[in-house]
Amino acid sequence: MCAINNHKGIHQSIQIVFACLLLLLATCSPVVAQKNEIGGGVGVFNYSGDLVKGLQIGNSRPAATLYYRRNFDRIASGKLAITFGQLAGKDIADYDALSAQRTAEFSTFVAEFSAVFEYNFLDYKAEKAQTRWSPYLFFGVGGFYFSGHENERGSFSSVQPALPFGLGFKFLLNPKFAINVELGARKLFFDWIDNISEGDQTIKNYEYGNLYDNDWYHFFGVSLSYSFWNIPCPYDFY
Repeated sequence: MCAINNHKGIHQSIQIVFACLLLLLATCSPVVAQKNEIGGGVGVFNYSGDLVKGLQIGNSRPAATLYYRRNFDRIASGKLAITFGQLAGKDIADYDALSAQRTAEFSTFVAEFSAVFEYNFLDYKAEKAQTRWSPYLFFGVGGFYFSGHENERGSFSSVQPALPFGLGFKFLLNPKFAINVELGARKLFFDWIDNISEGDQTIKNYEYGNLYDNDWYHFFGVSLSYSFWNIPCPYDFY
């Protein structure tokens, strides 16, 4: 069972890392402080856990995101984001015998807050850059709130920690606007987001769910960002 007090150490670690990232965002030099971005976009959430194994396109549900990005330089940046949407999953009768017998399903609303570090592989904002795009990796810390199904089997908090990580592409349209495409996974320390975890004690040798195989969810999204960076003159963007 995933009780609230089982996550004290995880919550404390996330709070420390998150505080360090906020300190970095607040103590940048005046030049870097001009490189601020805000953005928003749409995408999909995708659940993976006891009911659905791996990524299945048909299991996607709508989601949206809003974020603030601080560019430390042309390679590294930090991002604070709020991402929200639906997560859902259900057993497929012909998947295996367990799914056919269990016939479980869920749908829940998820609201996530995250702080991540981004590393751009290409210096695509340089004055003489040959390309105006770059792939990037990101990783960080976060937490999410979920609701939408009754707590029938476990005693747990509706606010849980998560570790977001993934990859994406940034496409610079002009000095002010950019398109961001991102695919990320959320490593959870929690196995109740689908309300399926422990075995059903009323049926001998019947494994209802796997307590030691935590749930995951993923986000794929496309967003548009606006930069407040004042480009010094003379500067030929192209």
